[in-house]
Amino acid sequence: MIQYHDREWGVPQHDDRVLFEFLVLEGAQAGLSWSTILQKRDNYRRAFDNFDVRKVARYDARKVTKLLADAGIVRNRLKIAAAIQNAKAFLAVQREFGSFDTYSWRFVGGHPVRSAWKTLKQIPARTPVSDAMSKDLLARGFKFVGPTICYAHMQAVGMVNDHLVDCLRYEEVD
Repeated sequence: MIQYHDREWGVPQHDDRVLFEFLVLEGAQAGLSWSTILQKRDNYRRAFDNFDVRKVARYDARKVTKLLADAGIVRNRLKIAAAIQNAKAFLAVQREFGSFDTYSWRFVGGHPVRSAWKTLKQIPARTPVSDAMSKDLLARGFKFVGPTICYAHMQAVGMVNDHLVDCLRYEEVD
């Protein structure tokens, strides 16, 4: 967790493969701890073809059966189906906007929102922006993208800087 925090969390990401990876991982995390998903991250990369969105969008029933048997990932049929559906919706967004990056970053005006939290208790689980993103993603056919999942996604990919102001990463990720 420390390595993830110190190297990745909150760093602005603009690579569609990385954005898709975090979208799938955040959905898989629903109801579980983030540390559980991080421990399985390499397994997810292997199982989901390194998050190649085009490949994931073509997964069939045989691939779903294989994923459900893979002890290295969360074997939840709804979450696996959501990852496949989200890949299809992700491709549609790429066609419409040119990239998922262009689509998603427009929710924050193209630049990270810089918070100024002094304590962990101040950090919200969702915001009006994550509510809007969730509503739009759901309307586009995405699954497991509620406002809390969207906010966690926004934090992870650096759309918001929610490092505490006294954290060494607060200034570094700006």
